[in-house]
Amino acid sequence: MTSAPEQPEKTLPPPWDRIFSLASKTFVWGLLLAILWLLRPFLLLIFLTFVFAYIQAHGVDGLAHRIKNRVARVVIVGLVVLGTLFATGFTLTPLVHEETNKFLKNKDKYVDDADAELDKFLRQYPSIYTGLAKHKGQGIDPSALAVDPNPKEGQKPPDETPTDPKETPKDGKTGQDPKPDKPETTEPVKPPEPLHLVRELLASATKQLTENPLEIVQSGLGYASSFLLSLLFSFLIVLDLPKLKNGIRGLSKTKIGFFYDEVADNIAGFGAVLGRALEAQLFIALVNTILTSIGVWMMGLDNVLVLATIVFFCSFIPVVGTFISSTPICLLALQAGGVSSMVLAVVLICVIHAIETYILNPQIYGHHMHMNPVLVLIVLTIGGKLFGVWGLLLGIPVVNYVFRHAIRHPAERPAET
Repeated sequence: MTSAPEQPEKTLPPPWDRIFSLASKTFVWGLLLAILWLLRPFLLLIFLTFVFAYIQAHGVDGLAHRIKNRVARVVIVGLVVLGTLFATGFTLTPLVHEETNKFLKNKDKYVDDADAELDKFLRQYPSIYTGLAKHKGQGIDPSALAVDPNPKEGQKPPDETPTDPKETPKDGKTGQDPKPDKPETTEPVKPPEPLHLVRELLASATKQLTENPLEIVQSGLGYASSFLLSLLFSFLIVLDLPKLKNGIRGLSKTKIGFFYDEVADNIAGFGAVLGRALEAQLFIALVNTILTSIGVWMMGLDNVLVLATIVFFCSFIPVVGTFISSTPICLLALQAGGVSSMVLAVVLICVIHAIETYILNPQIYGHHMHMNPVLVLIVLTIGGKLFGVWGLLLGIPVVNYVFRHAIRHPAERPAET
């Protein structure tokens, strides 16, 4: 019995073949972007799942030469990751809670001291001080800024200081003091009222937080659920990864094979680039943690190990992570040495993050992603301005993938390891 002859593949004549190919690619990528737009409430869950799956997959591959059973490797790596995260959380939570309670008990004193120090500093710059006072609706005489609102004991204001009678000009003929034409009455210059900038800023932040407590609770529960679900999904994905790969490859023989052929390699390539970006961020987090630990130790603050752990994990969170990791450092500095110590801690944090932004990020990202450090700095600046946190997270991988993969022919694309 002879088999039926194979039907020749139908092709369109030029230029319709190119037009149809371009139209099909446009449709596929437009559909993919539409799906991502619909899934935008779950982007955090998707991203965290990828991060944890990438970490666990590398751990499983690293144990392959020691443990032959893949399921056992997946379980061991998953337990190590889960244990590390929860042990860190259980260790840090009571310490942070204790320091927060200490701050709340002495909050009024800390706020008053901070206002006094800030007011004293701003009085050295009359134009800035006067501008802030006018913005608050206070009228201030610039000459009043020279008067100390809290003079030391035994010190008299400048306008009440008596003059030396020997230095009083005399009349040439009589040798007596000349009489003034008109008696001058001078009122003592009153010092300006303190601006209370810190207290007003804290009151404004507290008001905003208390206006929508339900929204804050919902946001917190959303972040917590995304974190826990990403741990579960990543474990299940790594556990069943070989079967998932075979199942996805099988889509190439279905009626939507054109969709698979167009996007599969591109998604896999972007995943590899994103993984390299995560490795670069790991190096940045390590260096940032070491520098911060050295600075905190030099300041003589307690709980250096706890603060270093917070800084390490928060280094993976753009922008917001800086404020989260800086808060306990500033609170400890405020309790240990007062406002001056807190200001020193703020300066330390600003210097370290300036080094991270302008030196570490360009150099380490440039080495791992094979990009020019200047281009890295430009991408981070533009991505953060246009797309916020997601621009900082995905800006480098997206630009790297576009220039090194998407716009190149397959034979010219570099291999990602």
